[in-house]
Amino acid sequence: MSILINRNTKVMTQGITGKTGAFHTRLCRDYANGRDCFVAGVNPNKAGQSFEGIPIYATAREAKQQTGATVSVIYVPPAFAAGAIDEAVDAELDLVICITEGVPVRDMIATRNRMRGKRTMLIGPNCPGVITPDEIKIGIMPGHIHKKGRIGVVSRSGTLTYEAVGQLMDLGLGQSTCVGIGGDPVNGLKHIDIMRMFNDDSETDAVIMVGEIGGDDEETCARWIKHHMKKPVVGFIAGVTAPPGKRMGHAGAIISGGKGTATEKLAVMEECGIKVTRNPAEMATLLKSVL
Repeated sequence: MSILINRNTKVMTQGITGKTGAFHTRLCRDYANGRDCFVAGVNPNKAGQSFEGIPIYATAREAKQQTGATVSVIYVPPAFAAGAIDEAVDAELDLVICITEGVPVRDMIATRNRMRGKRTMLIGPNCPGVITPDEIKIGIMPGHIHKKGRIGVVSRSGTLTYEAVGQLMDLGLGQSTCVGIGGDPVNGLKHIDIMRMFNDDSETDAVIMVGEIGGDDEETCARWIKHHMKKPVVGFIAGVTAPPGKRMGHAGAIISGGKGTATEKLAVMEECGIKVTRNPAEMATLLKSVL
């Protein structure tokens, strides 16, 4: 089992003919069951053509109707990314994974408002994507560093997602699903949403949760974990101290009124029973110690 995606998922790429979309669609298609999973591309200017055997359609709705795709991955430029999400939502897809970085916040606010009450889930924008190892990868993560196992990973940081996976692999621990939710201030699924899925997944035994400074999503998730999570969770918060009076972190890591610091987040997580580390090199060893 897995969460969000598996070997039976059918995927369309919005922006399949762009340099980035073409490069990563090719890598994802060549990973595990990708040749069966990646069934369509979307580009209104190249409808009727194909990308290395993958048919291209004018709209997400048409791609869904013709191929049965229920998941979209988006690589279109920032100015058009929110519109691509809107199109996928209007097509009533199950899941949209927006890789694009630099999507204007104002655009995402409008898109999130339009998504209210709709069935479509969103991962991202500005995220590495989702991978269920040895089955399917949708995004830009290096597939070869993963292997099938029973540890879930959810992270706001793309780089630290790879770091956590690399450490798990060094200890012989595979992953059920790894989800990079992205660190933009306005995005889709949060830590708590992914944690609920891992909690219900019979093939996930424990979870590594990586957060960043800014906002209160990690604290909200930690309080939910305290009362509902049946599996051990290990946590780390990325936050780099900069010159006096300033903080550095992800583009979405905005600290307001002294709230949202790494210290504050880690304190709340510890209070809620999450085993935390302040050293990113210890995420996997800490997890192994609590299994």
